[in-house]
Amino acid sequence: MKKTSTRLADGRELIYYDLRDDTVRDAVDRRPLDRTITTSEVRRDALLGDSVAIASHRQSRTYHPPADECPLCPSTSDRLSEIPDSSYDVVVFENRFPSLAGDSGRCEVVCFTSDHDASFADLTEEQARLVLDAWTDRTSELSHLPSVEQVFCFENRGEEIGVTLGHPHGQIYAYPFTTPRTALMLRSLAAHREATGGENLFDAVLEQELAGERVVLEGEHWMAFVPHAAHWPYEVHLYPKRRVPDLLALDEAARTEFPQIYLELLRRFDRIFGSGEPPTPYIAAWHQAPFGALEEFDGVTRDDFALHLELFTIRRTSGKLKFLAGSESGMNVFINDVPPERAAERLREVASS
Repeated sequence: MKKTSTRLADGRELIYYDLRDDTVRDAVDRRPLDRTITTSEVRRDALLGDSVAIASHRQSRTYHPPADECPLCPSTSDRLSEIPDSSYDVVVFENRFPSLAGDSGRCEVVCFTSDHDASFADLTEEQARLVLDAWTDRTSELSHLPSVEQVFCFENRGEEIGVTLGHPHGQIYAYPFTTPRTALMLRSLAAHREATGGENLFDAVLEQELAGERVVLEGEHWMAFVPHAAHWPYEVHLYPKRRVPDLLALDEAARTEFPQIYLELLRRFDRIFGSGEPPTPYIAAWHQAPFGALEEFDGVTRDDFALHLELFTIRRTSGKLKFLAGSESGMNVFINDVPPERAAERLREVASS
């Protein structure tokens, strides 16, 4: 992998990740852009104890442009985009309309491929490995920023999810706090260790799932399963079998196998509802241990956390979506219409021939 860092016309950082070491990236952003001005602010909710990002400048972000005006495609002689070069393998750049900025963190866009009509599932194993390497590199770099406590790599796919740009891409949020979902996991880790005399909760869950009926895919170094209490109609958790706290700690064997397992998982998601359905909308979310202090979690350390990816769709059956209504949105109590065992069975049924 070759990494080349440059600056866009408004001062934002852009990084090319290339498969070939001899690739030269010297294209200049020729757009007449003013320096980006953001209004990001993080406010604490005194009652719930969580944080909310207030970012009014995002109201003017690009919204469903036609394909020939996509800002994530490479630039051409008569159309300039966010990527100055005429081609790329993987590109990461600072979001022009960030939810978090400055002392409130950082937001980046990850373009998986220059092919506008592709998806992550269309990537080769070599391309998917390059994305993994980019995620890992950005996790390392962002973790050293003084304002950052947690790095979150994720992909939103599909208009039903709320995606406003059709080009295959993901995002990275670098939060200035430990996110509420991660904090819940850390508290559960601490409580389980106390109750069992030292047992790790993640290890216990993986052991139980590996022996059960909800396993979807299993390799030498990774396992994917539908969790016992899945929140979403089709939800899969992907774990390395050797517990590590973050992407940085994956060994070479796990990195090599990851593209095989993950690409197959994504392709199965696209086959769940049959060939006549539009591509399955999904969210793919990496959960990594925070880099900030963990004193409030009763002695839990980063090494107690288990890196994993959660992949889920809001489509519950052909032509029908799972909406977050009163119970989910009002009280955060999910109601799942698809039994996890049936979801796992269906995902095994649609394996590649």
